[in-house]
Amino acid sequence: MNDRRLWSYKDIAAHIRVQPDTVRSYRKHGLLPPPDHVEGGKPYWYADTVRAWVASRPSNRGRKD
Repeated sequence: MNDRRLWSYKDIAAHIRVQPDTVRSYRKHGLLPPPDHVEGGKPYWYADTVRAWVASRPSNRGRKD
């Protein structure tokens, strides 16, 4: 794969179909992987990091999006 696009909270939220505040809450509670990049104090994740995280979430195991 090797998708190196950086995703913000908004991008992650759109991918998993939740509100951006929900993704922020996931990070606050340690459920989101550490950011791959921080720019101006804002965290960003590579698309592949997010996809791997989504695939490993208990509610989405075995699901192929």
